[in-house]
Amino acid sequence: MENNNEVLLKVDHLCQYFRLGHKDLKAVDDVSFEVKKGEAFGLVGESGCGKTTTGRSIIKLYDITSGNVYFKGQRIGAGTRSYKDAIANARLEAAKKIKLLRKEAKENEERKEEIQAEIEKINSELGAIVDKNRELIRDAKSDSREVDRQYAASLVKKLEEEYAEKFEEAQGDEAKLKALKKEFQIRSRVAKKSKLITQIQMIFQDPIASLDPRMTVREIIAEGLVINGITDKEYINEKVYEILETVGLVREHADRYPHEFSGGQRQRIGIARAVIMQPEMIIADEPISALDVSIQAQVINLLNDLRDRMGLTIMFIAHDLSVVKYFSDRIGVMYFGKMVELADSDELFKNPLHPYTRSLLSAIPLPDPVYEKQRVRIHYNPLAEHDYSVNAPSFREITPGHFVYCNDAEEEKYKQMVK
Repeated sequence: MENNNEVLLKVDHLCQYFRLGHKDLKAVDDVSFEVKKGEAFGLVGESGCGKTTTGRSIIKLYDITSGNVYFKGQRIGAGTRSYKDAIANARLEAAKKIKLLRKEAKENEERKEEIQAEIEKINSELGAIVDKNRELIRDAKSDSREVDRQYAASLVKKLEEEYAEKFEEAQGDEAKLKALKKEFQIRSRVAKKSKLITQIQMIFQDPIASLDPRMTVREIIAEGLVINGITDKEYINEKVYEILETVGLVREHADRYPHEFSGGQRQRIGIARAVIMQPEMIIADEPISALDVSIQAQVINLLNDLRDRMGLTIMFIAHDLSVVKYFSDRIGVMYFGKMVELADSDELFKNPLHPYTRSLLSAIPLPDPVYEKQRVRIHYNPLAEHDYSVNAPSFREITPGHFVYCNDAEEEKYKQMVK
């Protein structure tokens, strides 16, 4: 990969909570990281740690609870539920205080006017909190709409400039001019409907569940183009055939249904569906975990090839550390909804600092019976490893580019370990 420091995706204090009765399940809790243009960023952790939820939240399959997601410098996702919760909590607290004050006013006639003034003050403070949070919600929603409007307008402008020259060159050739106008109309229609978020596409973990069994491969792959407003069947077919051959399938597969393919072929169809949209970034959510080992290597090599050929940026979500090390430039380790360590691939394997990362690395088997007999598993027990009762942890940079979730005492310890 070429050395490129341009940040394509920035995740800033992302929280994704799910309601469970009166409580919240903190699937992703205050996660921040950046993905640079052209790199492969690995996200690893055990099942249930929140890595898939992080990917789905970025691509807006979930409405995030709080935090922000920036793509190409534009905010594409903003958490609004935290603002709504703040309004609800403020109203609840105000109602409790007012109820107590009114009860007191009935019992104490002398303080009635004073209590009324306190109630008005509480209502005034509540109004300020409600107005502030409603304004934040409006800003978040309007930002998203404005980003899409500006993005579509910029695409249309580029097309107009591109085709102005082509139309001028084709003057006098009616057939060529007609073909160019038709092509411009198709591309212009797509540009007007385009949204910035479509520049991020996702490959899902389960190649069976993610493909509609009632649709042919042609319909599955072309669905994104149709949604974007393309109606020319010849154009759609050519694109589908081209992308099928790119991912290692053949034209004849276009008229078949998903159940007629093997797991590896289904995953290639999923990849084709994502790539046909010509995205800048792909979120690959454990794309090989449901496949045989030999097929896993083929899919990984296909993703590597597409990355080089199309200049893709890939966020690779997996729980197999050896695969992630082979594929990724940088790796983030998640545990229990938190990002606990983030570093370059080689640095993470050479100097794992967080005890959970060391535990994961100790679990990697090697095809060496002598080594396997001597291999010692490290078991991670967060209650025994950390004491955060006095000093709270945060995500800190220990060495340049190497971040760990730790408190002051642990930070000093980790800095001594890398000296």
